[in-house]
Amino acid sequence: MEKKLSVLLVEDDEKECNLIAQYIDELDDVSLVGTTDNSEQGIEYVKDFLPEAIILDLELHQGGGDGLTFLKELRYLNLRVKPYVLVTTNNSSMVTYQCARRLGADFIMAKQQADYSAKNVVEFLRMMKETIQAKAARESPHGTTESPEQKTKRIIRRISLELDHVGISPKAVGYQYLIDAIQLVIKKPSTNLCSIIGAKYGKTDSSVERAMQNAINRAWHTADINDLLQYYTARVNSEKGVPTITEFIFYYANKIKNEY
Repeated sequence: MEKKLSVLLVEDDEKECNLIAQYIDELDDVSLVGTTDNSEQGIEYVKDFLPEAIILDLELHQGGGDGLTFLKELRYLNLRVKPYVLVTTNNSSMVTYQCARRLGADFIMAKQQADYSAKNVVEFLRMMKETIQAKAARESPHGTTESPEQKTKRIIRRISLELDHVGISPKAVGYQYLIDAIQLVIKKPSTNLCSIIGAKYGKTDSSVERAMQNAINRAWHTADINDLLQYYTARVNSEKGVPTITEFIFYYANKIKNEY
């Protein structure tokens, strides 16, 4: 299966974030690994998720920091491969553009241009996808691939971010069970997840199943409906009103596995 282009979004306009996230979710070849309105948090996400491309807004008034600071900090990271940086901005200063390019921006899109849209931002990266991934393959230093332990930690952080998006609390009993279950399905689909997880924690199959479903139910009854619609786009049975354990686990396993 074709490897998805992993994208990090650093943007403080909530409407823009939603439009980009919704469009990417409709695609089979692009995955949004994280969204933040803060440049410092963006750097942490780069270290955690190693995105292949970054959509970077220069003005982060509603969040924190700014895009130029992000670019400066990005240069100091010891990354195996530098991500492709697509800057989007309301700024029209040529001096600012020159500074952004000097700090490492690969392309700049002005938000004032006539054909600017969230869709066109993503489509530009799709057009560049083959080039970005081929360049990454060439530049990845021989012998510096992640260890299995590093990869596992990164996948766990990725799953945790997704659970946080839909309001599943780390304090919930089923939280760790869901992380383990999604990991297991990413590695190899299995029909006896509750048995495997129960054996690991010394719990019965039924208690594991109950804890996971309770965590999902609580999130669907308490989380912001807009967050649920944005971050969980699979169909939910209208009679039940919440995903089943299997639906939930396989949705996120399928969403994440092609990124790694």
